[in-house]
Amino acid sequence: MDAAKLKTEFLEYLEIEKGRSLKTIENYDRYISRYLGWSKVKKPKDITEESVREFRLWLNRQPGGSGESMKRRTQNYYLIALRAFLKYIRKRGIETLSSEKIELAKVPERDLDLISPADLERLMHAPEGEHLQALRDRAILELLFSTGLRVSELASLNRDINLDRDELSVRGKGEKVRVVFLSKSAKEAVSRYIKKRTDIDDALFIQLGKNAKTRDDLRLTPRSIERLVKQYALKAGISKKVTPHVIRHSFATDLLENGADLRSVQALLGHASVTTTQVYTHVTDKHLREVHERFHGKKRK
Repeated sequence: MDAAKLKTEFLEYLEIEKGRSLKTIENYDRYISRYLGWSKVKKPKDITEESVREFRLWLNRQPGGSGESMKRRTQNYYLIALRAFLKYIRKRGIETLSSEKIELAKVPERDLDLISPADLERLMHAPEGEHLQALRDRAILELLFSTGLRVSELASLNRDINLDRDELSVRGKGEKVRVVFLSKSAKEAVSRYIKKRTDIDDALFIQLGKNAKTRDDLRLTPRSIERLVKQYALKAGISKKVTPHVIRHSFATDLLENGADLRSVQALLGHASVTTTQVYTHVTDKHLREVHERFHGKKRK
């Protein structure tokens, strides 16, 4: 079978069987198409270790940001997509290179963007006043920190959430549903905002002011929420870059610093694998240092 046709069927499989987001499918399409276009491969059996090795070399010489070569992490996105594609082809019983033959490049551990508890507190209090926009923005910030939601998950919430309960169900990546929990301050902030609204739009967080009058769909976009968080960070005098994802990091860090285990944090964040959550182990490492200092070598003189 033709490799290009198999790629189309693979992308359809990701959408229908795996429930992947359209953004993920677009990315996989781009990564695999770039390999097929570069290598001129027509048949699955023509995908070889040598061909992939030369493609990696070519990727490594492509320009990235700031005039440097493409980052290793970005190169790995291409390889991850290609591995998934090969796995699918072999699952279909078609001869091709084993996905296990493709190893990912070693990448340095990511530095987490974090803000201090004092900065976070100032951010939460940055929306001032009792007008609808201030109530909306306070609810957004409180909900982000209380739940650790991704910005896309927050934007997709509807106003019919049951505030009599301290939890709500969220549909995350891969259409997986998880439960997140609302703090007392988050519940109060959302409740006050909803009570103040006079519209009938289904979305929980909506456009207000001049923008709302020119739009059919009032739902705030993830991009709008990112801009809003950035503006309040500036207002709160925070010099670091602050995004909804930084607040998500703060949510996870706060749990771990207060004794939560990594598996529980994984479930609350909606990570498919605990290896993704392990980016936060720098927090638990601090506790290990304290344990070592308190309990090690006390009987030695």
